[in-house]
Amino acid sequence: MYGTLRGALVGRKIAFDRESFVATVEGRIAGIGKTIHIKAIHVHYELAVPAEAREATERALAAHPQGCPAHQSVRNAIEISWSAALKAGDQALSVREEKRDPASA
Repeated sequence: MYGTLRGALVGRKIAFDRESFVATVEGRIAGIGKTIHIKAIHVHYELAVPAEAREATERALAAHPQGCPAHQSVRNAIEISWSAALKAGDQALSVREEKRDPASA
């Protein structure tokens, strides 16, 4: 998802600080012993963009899971979510995916 988001930003010609663009990934597993499986994955981004790129960046964040082959491959088996600490110019924002009805997935 990190690479897909990076590509979405580059494709939209959004300047971003490549040094501070990071993702932290947390997973939740279930099972006992050798029989475990991944239940959930959460990706948290930290990203700085120019103030004028805020709306385009928020759109890229909202759309990037649909363009990610890994996300699309496992989305029906593993709960995947994302959030972002977005700095747009001098403004600090917290952005989260909109939760959708699992029946519509």
